[in-house]
Amino acid sequence: MRDPRTRAVATRTRIGRSLVALAAVAVLPPVAAARPASADPAPYLDARLPVPKRVQDLLGRMTLEEKGGQMAQAERSAVDGDRDRITTLGLGSLLSGGGSVPAENTAKGWADMVDAYQSKALATRLKIPLLYGVDSVHGHNNLVGATVFPHNLAMGATRNPDLVRREERITAIETRATGPQWVFAPCVCVVRDLRWGRAYESFGEDPRLVVDMETRIEGFQGRNRRDMAGPERVLATAKHFAGDGDTKFGSSRTGTYTVDQGVTVTDRRTFDRIDLAPYVTAVRKYRVGSIMPSFSSVDWTEDGVGNPVKMSAHRELLTDVLKGRIGFDGFLISDWEAVHQLPGDYATQVRTAVNAGMDMFMEPFSAPRFVEALLGEVKAGRVATSRIDDAVARILTAKFELGLFEHPYTDRRLAGTIGSPEHRAVARRAVAESQVLLKNSANALPLKRNVRIYVAGVNADDVGNQAGGWTVSWQGSSGPIIPGTTILDGIRQHSSDVTYSADASAPTSGSDAGVVVVGEKPYAEGVGDVGNGHTLNLSDADKANIDTVCGAIGTCVVLDVAGRPQIVTDRLAKADAFVMSWLPGSEGAGVADVLFGDRPFTGRLPVSWPRTEAQEPINVGDRDYRPLFRYGYGLTTDPRR
Repeated sequence: MRDPRTRAVATRTRIGRSLVALAAVAVLPPVAAARPASADPAPYLDARLPVPKRVQDLLGRMTLEEKGGQMAQAERSAVDGDRDRITTLGLGSLLSGGGSVPAENTAKGWADMVDAYQSKALATRLKIPLLYGVDSVHGHNNLVGATVFPHNLAMGATRNPDLVRREERITAIETRATGPQWVFAPCVCVVRDLRWGRAYESFGEDPRLVVDMETRIEGFQGRNRRDMAGPERVLATAKHFAGDGDTKFGSSRTGTYTVDQGVTVTDRRTFDRIDLAPYVTAVRKYRVGSIMPSFSSVDWTEDGVGNPVKMSAHRELLTDVLKGRIGFDGFLISDWEAVHQLPGDYATQVRTAVNAGMDMFMEPFSAPRFVEALLGEVKAGRVATSRIDDAVARILTAKFELGLFEHPYTDRRLAGTIGSPEHRAVARRAVAESQVLLKNSANALPLKRNVRIYVAGVNADDVGNQAGGWTVSWQGSSGPIIPGTTILDGIRQHSSDVTYSADASAPTSGSDAGVVVVGEKPYAEGVGDVGNGHTLNLSDADKANIDTVCGAIGTCVVLDVAGRPQIVTDRLAKADAFVMSWLPGSEGAGVADVLFGDRPFTGRLPVSWPRTEAQEPINVGDRDYRPLFRYGYGLTTDPRR
């Protein structure tokens, strides 16, 4: 998904189109005037009845226009100027794209905003509440002050499903206490090419590891869907179905992307084993409530390469496989304007996607146009009413299970726990357990307390860089954008004699140990693809810092703060110890906890570490498998192991 402010001109154009389309909606039968509700209490409002009965009762009362509204999701900025549009169109859902936040980016500001939107949904004839979705992909990361956890690839390194479950319960609490009841997470893709700009959103390259980490769904939703009605749970979204992370380099046709939104070229048997396996677990074990199909395409090799099908149009995979064979009974939500990438005019795009199995359409600035096109296709007989009823029933089921008909407004009782010391302690532990020790000559680590430490590198003291993308904004940004501790802050908690020099220009004499922090700056999605202005190689500045510090100080430790392994082959010999620190989030002090031995190194690589950028893609099980560090590699300082 995208930041709605990323392309300002395009956004203004879309908003303009949406206003025109909203005016056009006036020609449709108005939702609020459809038909009078019964004077008797409606069964769908009776919380004592089973959810399926409530759904069927409500569905039977709805007009086609009301059903169409339920299948539409708009970006909040598209309705913020006139919130009555929510009522007029009978919108089923709103979302905040990355960086789309209230004017007051606080827990109260969020809750007030979501509740104001909700009041407009409850002004409709049938009073069907809104679902509000956000990208809580490593904490409630749009909210300044929330606990920001390490990204998924780091959590894959922990090999600790219980910790993943615990952190997502915290994320669920912090998210729902501010209004949103639905998160677009977790990403259960299997990353097969580290050149992908979303590599850090995956738990790893082995589908078995991804499956193990799907406890994250339970952390969000609870052990069963009945748990979702409480203030500690949210509706989860497994994404992106299926094959993203396994697309061929250079196959993307989106702007200057090279991997993201590309084509997975594979046979069905391999696809089932690598790309589909995590979704079987998500559905059958964890009963995930929603799934987001990918922007990417699949090109089956059995019938000859050259005829890829976009996932939004892939009836075989969405309906026959996911909803049929696997048994998914939740609803499918399209990604940001994903159907616009399908062939044909807009009506054809909508028809193709809904007939393929899409249930709700993320049309951030085109929701009115979407409803109009959908209704036209139904009335023309090109989309069956039974398909509409199926889609809406799935959406309504989620709303009933979330308890929104009984408690539509934000339960703010747990807002005081947002960013609490208890929540941050869990994040700090997650950071420590995610650190992977890849080299440790002469037991350079752990460092002794209160020795003279020389720290170099911009990423040592930049909380924005260590949090990465999807932090306050879509792409993230450098600087003090969220409260937290940097790696330098953590080192200073363990030593009272610390010299910091971002460019290693300060004198190194007298230092007992040097810590050089290298890595990447924030990016998200295809913006971070290698070949799209990015590379796996270390920057010249990082290489110079390693050369300077490791050439001058007897004990030299290098930390890599990045969303994926970087090429360190020509600098590894200069370091006494080398640690992959990933993107730790808001609690950088957790890195120092293992550097100084408060916690042991126990993390293991969730991906294979390439010798060169040209070696990608390289994955465990390949016939010619000669990485710099093997999948699963990681030294330990735990005496028990």
